[in-house]
Amino acid sequence: MAKGGMTARSCAGVIALALTTFSNPVWALERFQIQMVAGDADLQDAARGASTLRSLSEDDDANPQDLLAAARSDYAQILAALYARGHYSAVITIRIDGREAADIPALEVPQAISDIIITIDPGPEFQFGAASVAPLARGTELPQGFRSGAVAESGLVTEALDNSILAWRNVGHAKAQLQAEDVVADHATATLDVGLRISPGPKLRFGRLEIEGEQRMREARVRKIAGLPEGETFSEIELRRAENRLRRTGIFSSANLVEDEAITAPDLLGITAQIVEQKPRRYSLGAEVASLDGVSLTGSWLHRNLLGGGERLLVEGEITNIGSGQSGIDYAIGVSLDRPATLTPDTTAGLVLNYSHLDEIDYSADTVEFGLTFSHIFSDTLTGSAGLTYSYQNGSDPGGDFQFRNLSLPLGLTWDRRDVANNPTRGFYIDVTAKPFLGFGSTGSGIRATLDGRGYRSLGQPGRFVIAARVQAGGVWGPTLLETPRDQLFFSGGGGTVRGQPYRSLGIAVTRGFGPQFLIGGKFFVAGSLELRAKVTDKIGVVGFVDAGSVGIDGVFNDLAESHAGAGLGLRYDTAIGPIRLDVAAPISGDTGDGVQVYIGLGQSF
Repeated sequence: MAKGGMTARSCAGVIALALTTFSNPVWALERFQIQMVAGDADLQDAARGASTLRSLSEDDDANPQDLLAAARSDYAQILAALYARGHYSAVITIRIDGREAADIPALEVPQAISDIIITIDPGPEFQFGAASVAPLARGTELPQGFRSGAVAESGLVTEALDNSILAWRNVGHAKAQLQAEDVVADHATATLDVGLRISPGPKLRFGRLEIEGEQRMREARVRKIAGLPEGETFSEIELRRAENRLRRTGIFSSANLVEDEAITAPDLLGITAQIVEQKPRRYSLGAEVASLDGVSLTGSWLHRNLLGGGERLLVEGEITNIGSGQSGIDYAIGVSLDRPATLTPDTTAGLVLNYSHLDEIDYSADTVEFGLTFSHIFSDTLTGSAGLTYSYQNGSDPGGDFQFRNLSLPLGLTWDRRDVANNPTRGFYIDVTAKPFLGFGSTGSGIRATLDGRGYRSLGQPGRFVIAARVQAGGVWGPTLLETPRDQLFFSGGGGTVRGQPYRSLGIAVTRGFGPQFLIGGKFFVAGSLELRAKVTDKIGVVGFVDAGSVGIDGVFNDLAESHAGAGLGLRYDTAIGPIRLDVAAPISGDTGDGVQVYIGLGQSF
């Protein structure tokens, strides 16, 4: 046997020791505590939340080396959390089995750790003595708390500096930076004096936009979409707006505008667009199930960059009411071609061709629409649309055949201030449309308008309890009921309006000629929904809801209008693409339905 080798017996002993070590960790932590000498509940929560050790102590697999490393980083992290709340005299001790963690050499990690105690004395709360930033650009808004006598939170200093530099950048001084800082903490008086000096630098203009990373996209189209105002005064707002225009096209997986380090004489600042294109094609499928309405299937195929100029070709289709006991199967297919940055960088033009077949309880209809559309983004939250559309509808009902033809001018405005689109916890959403239309033949002329308003508010901890409310309304003015295209009338009932009531069950009973009575939609409609959403765990939530709707011929608040309502309970399970929704509802008023209905889908109901 070679010198330094191991016998079979010693080798077996090492293996046995290793197995014992892995099956019974000797580093198991028996006690972990964080002790606060003083401070209110919010301060204590902030300090505890900043501790990496706190979360690591709950991990059974954490070893002594991990715990020591976390302890060393906790000094700075807890101190930063205290600074953020104005405590600059804090004393922090972290003892590992009685030894201060900072005094344990990194190469002398204990083989086992059983006891960790963090003791925090936050010290007094400091206030700002002097608090100044100079010089300031016109329109600079400093944080309200950055003033003499206010609590000296460290974040306010950072915010004051950021706001000051941003204000200079918005008026053309792209190279503005901090020139000098004078920050003094007086522990005797518990005050913090802050003096920041800004160097604005020269006033600059946008130089030429260079492009990096393009593959199929033409450079000229990238510049057109970005809409960077070359030659005009530099502005941080305009720079970010151009960056957002590139991102919202959906063509790029990333798009960043980077400023040149050097200035091009005399006063031009070059910008480079660093882009990465996404795969040009995308497919999507969706499904929703309702116990009475049946199964709804949707699918789409998208080409993000059809001709190399950002053109989006979208083909989408849907099949609904599969297996419904109330009506036949409906289906539709649509093709649209959109081109961004048409007329202006914020305007998208499109061509739309749609076909749909409706097989409802009392009528069936085939509809073809062709139109030109324009959408304009006014801001991150406000979008407008306009178009010109020709529609042809041919169908039949118990009164015989019908045909509608009209030319319309659809107008729309959407104001979206929700925090998250598919699972909002605060904010609001308002969508309004107005569509004047000119009828041909037996089709009347007039205007159709709709409103969809939604509001969200958290109670207590954000997102824990959420009140969600929705109001839908619509009306048609001008033509008589039978002169109005069937798909422009309003029904109520089903997952999109009143849960617990059958799909499109509330309408207007009419007769045509000498035929029998049958159901069509009304000229006026209103519906409301109220939900209380509660989080049970990080993934699971429960919902209680009530919905109500009304449909009428000449209004919704008179004796000729009909109404119904439903209520129920729901379950939500959060996923990466939104919550999975399960709602169970039953009628509570009206005579359009009875029994329990079940709805399954993706995303909140509204």
